[in-house]
Amino acid sequence: MPTLIAGWTLAPTEEREGTMTTPSTPVTRKVDRVVDKVDLGPTMMSDSSSMIIAPGNNAWTDPFLLMGEELVTQPGFDWHPHRGLETVTVILDGALEHGDSMGNAGVIGPGDVQWMTAGRGIIHREVAARSERAHILQLWINMPAGRKLAPTRYQDLRAGLQAVHTEPGVLVQVISGETATVRGPALNHWPILGAMITLDPRTDYRQLLAGDERAFAYVVAGRLTIGGRPVRAGQVAWSDPVSRPGEPTTLALATGDGDQQTRVMVFAGRPIGESVYASGPFVMNTREEIEQAYRDFHSGKFGSIPRHTRLPAGA
Repeated sequence: MPTLIAGWTLAPTEEREGTMTTPSTPVTRKVDRVVDKVDLGPTMMSDSSSMIIAPGNNAWTDPFLLMGEELVTQPGFDWHPHRGLETVTVILDGALEHGDSMGNAGVIGPGDVQWMTAGRGIIHREVAARSERAHILQLWINMPAGRKLAPTRYQDLRAGLQAVHTEPGVLVQVISGETATVRGPALNHWPILGAMITLDPRTDYRQLLAGDERAFAYVVAGRLTIGGRPVRAGQVAWSDPVSRPGEPTTLALATGDGDQQTRVMVFAGRPIGESVYASGPFVMNTREEIEQAYRDFHSGKFGSIPRHTRLPAGA
């Protein structure tokens, strides 16, 4: 049975935190809760929608705000604004066409990741490319108060250009942060580890995490044990901070017998610990900041609104 302990995690932020040393015996993490995704059925924007991380439980999910799973054909998510957060869109299958008020446009396919910093304000759209289909996961990550109005930024993280770490029975595609000797390509405004991990049957894997980070593992396909608890496809396992900053911990993943691989999305980050006030596509710290976001959007400060928008004029 192959065993791997992945290396220290540190997101490649512009303002990089200090590197920590690793003690000989990291603390073994537990799973605090396992949550089923909630199927919402078809919506006005997608053929099938599911809520994986529900909004409004910031004390349990900080720095993560929400995560959904969508199967999009028509019409998709037409032009809409964002402020005060970063979105991470993982393409599981199909192709997603995107465009934004910064002039970015293109198509991303299976294994690609779109990391968008809304910051001070952006307008964008996400629709199935060429009127086909797109199966996606989208995660919203909070930004600290001092960086919520950072310049907007778009990153296309193509599957072939992501950092990859391999061991017998284990493939780690690193989107953000560091695992073992590889570093993910994403830049972000809060240190985040993000990885898609594929495990063969009868394989053990230990992901090293900072003790003050909150981690979640969403099982995309297959089943495994995480921190000793069984978790299957469509469930997300949460592991809360367990120790002081700089003290590494390990999160154990293990697959059982079978003939199919297991795929799991693992993200981790230190809780920001600030108030969260959200309204629709905007996430700020106070009601007054939300009201200002709407004023700025309607006055054109987010950039040019594309001509054929579905956004209600009074939103």
